[in-house]
Amino acid sequence: MRLPVVLFFTFGLLAARAVEPLAIDIDLALQKAFLLQDGKVVYESPISSGRPGHLTPTGNFQVLEKDENHLSSLYGRIVGENGKTLVRDADADMSVPKGAKFVQAPMKHFLRFDGATGMHSGYLPGYPASHGCVRMPEVKAELFYSIAEVGTPVRVHGTPPATTPAEKPKAAATPAATPAPTPPPHKWWWQMIQHTPPR
Repeated sequence: MRLPVVLFFTFGLLAARAVEPLAIDIDLALQKAFLLQDGKVVYESPISSGRPGHLTPTGNFQVLEKDENHLSSLYGRIVGENGKTLVRDADADMSVPKGAKFVQAPMKHFLRFDGATGMHSGYLPGYPASHGCVRMPEVKAELFYSIAEVGTPVRVHGTPPATTPAEKPKAAATPAATPAPTPPPHKWWWQMIQHTPPR
């Protein structure tokens, strides 16, 4: 009578073990995101988190929504009639010149985890530069998107590096020509000593 119960319990444990719990860990200090399976890192990606004034929120969250072709309702660019970008880093509250339009920023492979904040494909300049979202290279964002599900835990922690955009290197100054060494003074007695034969 006990054997079926033990077998059922053992089978239940094995079945639960077969589907390892997934989680996403975002380390703002390292500027990296990790996909964890049963607490172990299986994938990692560089990120660009929120810049000063638009910091990525920290805490424990979960994936609230998945949207493969998400468009930002808050940020984008203003484009003129001729298709040229007039304002590259625009927000929806900015006034748009006549004939121009506000174009929503694409956020492919969007995993929302807190309000309007989520993870998505985007440009990584090498420092925190977003409006709060976590940008990832497209290949990595697609990978995280394909594996994570609604409800997957997301932990965001750490202090982002206090970095600013890299300055363009200044033109190197032309080094001054090295002056020729000053010859020793030619004194009449020095030449006499040089040419005087030894005694």
